[in-house]
Amino acid sequence: MTQADRPGGMRAAVQETYGPADLSAAPVFAGGFINFGYWRPEDLDGPPSVDDRIRSQEDLYRRVLGTAGPLAGGQLLEVGCGLGMGCALALEEYGPARVTGMDIHPQQLERARRANAHLLTGVGAGAGAGSGDGAERLRLVRGAAEDMPFADAEFDCVYSVEAAQHFDDLARFAAETARVLRPGGRAAVTSFFTPEPEAAPRLAELLDTFADGLDIARTPAELTDALARSGMTGVRCESIGPSVWPGWDHWLSAQWKPGTWPRNFLHAWEQGLLDYYVITATRR
Repeated sequence: MTQADRPGGMRAAVQETYGPADLSAAPVFAGGFINFGYWRPEDLDGPPSVDDRIRSQEDLYRRVLGTAGPLAGGQLLEVGCGLGMGCALALEEYGPARVTGMDIHPQQLERARRANAHLLTGVGAGAGAGSGDGAERLRLVRGAAEDMPFADAEFDCVYSVEAAQHFDDLARFAAETARVLRPGGRAAVTSFFTPEPEAAPRLAELLDTFADGLDIARTPAELTDALARSGMTGVRCESIGPSVWPGWDHWLSAQWKPGTWPRNFLHAWEQGLLDYYVITATRR
């Protein structure tokens, strides 16, 4: 059964975590971003502050958007936009003509509309692909990574930050990414993957999010190969684990005791079971 075949278009764990449970409201994801962060060495020197945490999440977006080439004046799509905080950062710092944030969860999109009301202008803004009078700089749309509700060649850049671990079908995501990109357009994806194809059972033992089906254990090659098969060129995969896992665990240490399951993300990385990557490609 595919994601689209399920009630609500989501696996149960995804529906609960980003719906009633509202992961974005958890203190561990300060500032409304929902990612592990891209940390500076000096962040590990003392007790982590909320400001450090928010900056780490913003910096992960900057790390991804910085790989996508010049974005000024372009049309950007964020897949799995959550509360739209990364969309707002892209608008503020990279100068695109418009950013479209797409998410599969309707409750997340409602929260995103409230959080970014000042950016949502134009008739019908946020109602869906092609809505509004074209004046809005931010558009929020419901859609799945495997079935994007957009026209061919609509975007100059497709990016995704810590959402691909939830996607049901990376091949369909890659094909859709290639379809909605203009020739020469760039894709930039960051998330956590397993370097070991046989690591899924061990990850499920260590981490509740893999045990309950929220996260899916896949190798980065599954996405890079799918992008290449979809006609993308210059596919690159880079580990950024040293800038993610130690800082993430340092932040967790203020809220979670040693031996609790969230602290096992660092252990999984140290054991070679999990790593964090930035994957980029260009549309022919």
